[in-house]
Amino acid sequence: MDKSIENGISLGNAKMVIYGNSEVIDVEKESELYNMVYKEISEIVGLDATLKIYLRFKGQQINFPVRLYNPHLIQQNVIKEFDGTNVTELAQKYDYSERTIRRMIRDSVEETEDVDFLSSDI
Repeated sequence: MDKSIENGISLGNAKMVIYGNSEVIDVEKESELYNMVYKEISEIVGLDATLKIYLRFKGQQINFPVRLYNPHLIQQNVIKEFDGTNVTELAQKYDYSERTIRRMIRDSVEETEDVDFLSSDI
């Protein structure tokens, strides 16, 4: 068994778990007892990763954003890659609407103009 015990659960090399003070559970045989969300997670990432997720986040509500990537960083990439004619391609590449890509570009131009205006006053 693994020496580290956290919150009453110890992950062992043989896929055994010490739950509470002494009860040993074989996670592969008992995985049907998992709450639905943990069962789904275990089907995707495996039992060991599911137990690590459980230990780290249990009791918390977690929302997964629709977008995998940081919108601010995507906007920076869009600005770098924009050539004046490739709005459609950028929208497809980053899975945004053309309208959103245009807004990102417009917002960036407005920010640049604001900085230029402020620096010219100095």
